[in-house]
This record gives sequence, structure tokens and C-alpha cells, in this order.
Amino acid sequence: MGKFSKKKEGGTPAISTASLPDIVFMLLFFFMVATVMRESGEKKVQVNMPSADQVKKIEKKNLVTYIYVGKPIKKYQAKFGTAPRIQIDDAFADAKDVGPAFLKFKSTKREEEKPLLMTSIKADKDVGMGIINDIKEELRKVNALKINYSTKKGGVEANK
Repeated sequence: MGKFSKKKEGGTPAISTASLPDIVFMLLFFFMVATVMRESGEKKVQVNMPSADQVKKIEKKNLVTYIYVGKPIKKYQAKFGTAPRIQIDDAFADAKDVGPAFLKFKSTKREEEKPLLMTSIKADKDVGMGIINDIKEELRKVNALKINYSTKKGGVEANK
């Protein structure tokens, strides 16, 4: 006669990992949609942009590098004074640092994106044109000829 064996205790069954790739891609998609790219970390200068009645929105913001020009905020005025200063990324800079900063930004982009790169100057409306011209000269030296002046939307009456 045949011998019947008793079922052994097998423990818990193995967990199916078939749906794991679906879960990973859903999480990846969620974070890609929910993430917002920041323009710059901490603003160290006060920028009250002038108004303009004809403005155009920048389409590809990832191809734009920002330069802020204005007087330092209160916590930096003791060290840097109240004269207008240039801020590139998260640090104060001089006009001579503008070119190398653009070249550093340019080096992070793909070759087909390089002709589309733009520099946006966000300057306080009370900043003199001397510092803006210095920035433009430095950008010209590194062949960064696409310059945008950031403004806030509003008519000519808004400036009064």
C-alpha cells in the first residue's frame, strides 16, 4: 500500500513582485509632475521690477540663467552696504563674474540647447544703467547675446 504523507507546514507564501514596476513608475511620474523647479535659492538683493505694458512670457525657463541686481536686503547691508549689488545663483558677484557664471551654466546644457540659452536680468527699477551696461559688456565677451529684462505686467500708469 502507498503511504500518504501529511502536508508539512509551508509557512507564508512568497510575495508577488509582479506589480512592483507599476508602483515604481507611478511614484516616478507623480514626483516628476509635482516637482517645481526653483529659479534661485535665497534672494539676497531687493528687486522691485519696473512695470511694462507689453510683456512676453519665457517658454523654456530651464534654458534661462538669472542675474539679480538691487540693493542688498537688510541682513546683508551691514557687510555689503546699500549700493546696488549683483547676485548670481545664491551669491553676490561682481560684473567680471558674469561671463564665467554664464559659461558654467552653458556647460551644463546639451549641444542642441546651447543656441537657445538666454540671460534674464531682474533689476530693481531704481538701479542705474551703469551696472546693467557692465553686465551686458561681460555677457558680450562670452557671446551671450540673448538678454531678457524681467518686468512685472502693468501699464505705464503703474510706474507713477
